[in-house]
Amino acid sequence: MPETTPDLLPLETVLTVRDTCLCLATQRAARRLARRFDTALRPFGLTNGQFSLMVALNQPEPPPMGRLAPFLGMEPSTLTAAVKPLARRGLLVVEPDPEDLRSRRLRITPEGVALMRVAVEVWGQAHAGLEAELGEGTPDALRRGLAEIG
Repeated sequence: MPETTPDLLPLETVLTVRDTCLCLATQRAARRLARRFDTALRPFGLTNGQFSLMVALNQPEPPPMGRLAPFLGMEPSTLTAAVKPLARRGLLVVEPDPEDLRSRRLRITPEGVALMRVAVEVWGQAHAGLEAELGEGTPDALRRGLAEIG
């Protein structure tokens, strides 16, 4: 039996969504940014998400995983999955939270700090290049606009 084509949305609707949807535009831009920074960080064996996670761990007291997930805009299960390869590489350790033994804290290791010292230099170069491409005022306006989204 041949498949029937459903009544499709009007082309005008598709074009309106393509041209005006903030969610779609943000997703597309996020993917392009992710690819750009993944490429820059590849020599260190890091993705842009892993880099952000490692930067978030660079503090005297290891943060609880429950606080990191919302800070990074991740689901807890996604954070758990992101931690595993970094822990296997010895870049961070997962330890019990002394205040709540059911929770875990993440501590960056000396090897993790050493890697981040060189990776952050490359990130800085890539970031400066991106900001220069965007033009004066655009990066700050973009950060302000994105921060308004709740």
